[in-house]
Amino acid sequence: MRFAVVVFPGTWSDYDCKYSISDVMGYEADLVWHRERDLSSYDCIVLPGGFSYGDYLRAGAIARFSPVMESVVAEAEAGKPVIGICNGFQVLCESHLLPGALMRNESLQYRCEWVHLRVENADTAFTAACEPRQLLHVPVSHGEGRYSADDETLNELEREGRVVFRYCSESGEITPEANPNGSERNIAGIVNERGNVLGMMPHPERACEPILGGDDGTLIWRSVIEWAKVRA
Repeated sequence: MRFAVVVFPGTWSDYDCKYSISDVMGYEADLVWHRERDLSSYDCIVLPGGFSYGDYLRAGAIARFSPVMESVVAEAEAGKPVIGICNGFQVLCESHLLPGALMRNESLQYRCEWVHLRVENADTAFTAACEPRQLLHVPVSHGEGRYSADDETLNELEREGRVVFRYCSESGEITPEANPNGSERNIAGIVNERGNVLGMMPHPERACEPILGGDDGTLIWRSVIEWAKVRA
């Protein structure tokens, strides 16, 4: 299985993603420059975190027009798994592959800390290796991570089981105190209608080895790998 890790000007989590996929998980991962127009040879596409194009205009707004995004959209529409992490989530929303938007943190502060996530839907391409309501411990690092959408969209996400991760307390309770950015309904990650595109603000690639503080992030990669094998 081959992963494409897309690199925009300003991306900085690309090598972390590549390391977690290749060195930890043992699968091929290539860094793909944003000018590439063909991603058909890859089995999974990763849009990493960072500050693409310096977050000018707003986070992800310019990256959405990079040449590579035409292929990202095409492969996503064809059913290929796509993961957007942090800035990647912002790019997916700007590209309309996912609904809603990521706004400034409610605190107006940049937050870099470990958080707890509750798996709300364990029946997706990205959570197949998880148990329902399993708690994951992963870090966040963002200034614009407050997921926002209108009530109709939020209700649709809830109704269709498309809220995949939610910020929670250490014991799994959904509380305002456990929410690092003020996201609506403590939402930390969602999928598209088809279930093959995931956007999440936390960084699974930074939780891939115990020496880093935990390895819960590997469950996301393992899930995609298992899902792809079954699909193949």
